[in-house]
Amino acid sequence: MERVRLGIVGVGQIGKAHLQTYAKIPAAEMVAAADVDAAELRKVADQFNIPHTYSDFRELLKREDIQAVDVCLHNNLHSPVTVAALRAGKHVYCEKPMAGSYVDAKAMFDTAQECKKKLSVQLATLFSKETKAAKHLIDAGKLGRVYHARSTGFRRRGRPYVDGYGTASFVKKEIAAGGALYDMGVYHIAQMLYLLGQQRIERISGKVYQETDMDPGRRQSSGYNVEELGLGLVRMAGGVTLDLIESWAIHLDGFEGSSIVGSKGGIRLRPFGFYCTESDIEMNGSFDLDSWDWRWGQLRENRDAYQSPQQHWIAALQGRVDLLPTAELALHTMLISEGIYLSDRLGREVTAEEVLSSSKSSAAKL
Repeated sequence: MERVRLGIVGVGQIGKAHLQTYAKIPAAEMVAAADVDAAELRKVADQFNIPHTYSDFRELLKREDIQAVDVCLHNNLHSPVTVAALRAGKHVYCEKPMAGSYVDAKAMFDTAQECKKKLSVQLATLFSKETKAAKHLIDAGKLGRVYHARSTGFRRRGRPYVDGYGTASFVKKEIAAGGALYDMGVYHIAQMLYLLGQQRIERISGKVYQETDMDPGRRQSSGYNVEELGLGLVRMAGGVTLDLIESWAIHLDGFEGSSIVGSKGGIRLRPFGFYCTESDIEMNGSFDLDSWDWRWGQLRENRDAYQSPQQHWIAALQGRVDLLPTAELALHTMLISEGIYLSDRLGREVTAEEVLSSSKSSAAKL
């Protein structure tokens, strides 16, 4: 298969992580990189042997020898850069969350459809052994009619910058748009939406908090104005529900892992377990996921295409596999997160239509 020629926009912390992954994929060739930080751009280009660099991403997009662009910028820059790349004829892979607001994410999704280009969002949890095994069991009918899922994400004290790592950009609405829900919640919510089968979202209720003490100096210098804890209940078509809790900081020792239940059985993802009733006896099952994932990979065609998001992306660009609906999942996750914010402001449950009509662009001006 021919190698896929790529460009990357943004070579900060996340950009470097993406480049490290691409470096391990023989079919990926990183041709060009763009960043406004000239010194860091030169350093990263040397480290990853990227031959062409640009201070203006628009110049990178003019290259006719690049098939796809990886967007690794702050959340409120995702939409304008992605839309520009799609209109320039490039397929786009974008870091999560999809954007800073639902309306901006919808613009990305609609532009990809209009331009007939592939759009994928970094949703690493879809490629975990636990997700693949759960999907396998659900598709085999082992859970029966799936009707409820729980999405959980836990950090006891893991707020960016104010708890000691990362930059203040992660905790400012004007740059990041959201906190725990946008940073980590997107992984877990999208994972459960994927397992639920993309049910139509009808109503959302939720609450967000910022209550845990933090270093006074970091509080002042950070401009911290996003949530550290998000809670929600989502009602979907057919009576399907999803409840969620996502924490950057909380005085507890952990949450139970995300779970999904049906009329015949249930699954908890971490630690992975299957629960059912056989001959009127409650049964708890454990699995050797490492052995199964290895064997499944050996027997399945294009086994490399499901080992990581970027490997899947490259395989999809080569035409070897169909692209998983990461953009659609990320878009629905944006709807849920923004619905929680709106519900918190209004103090009541909101409809999906209310979220759609109230969503306002937070995209940065380029």
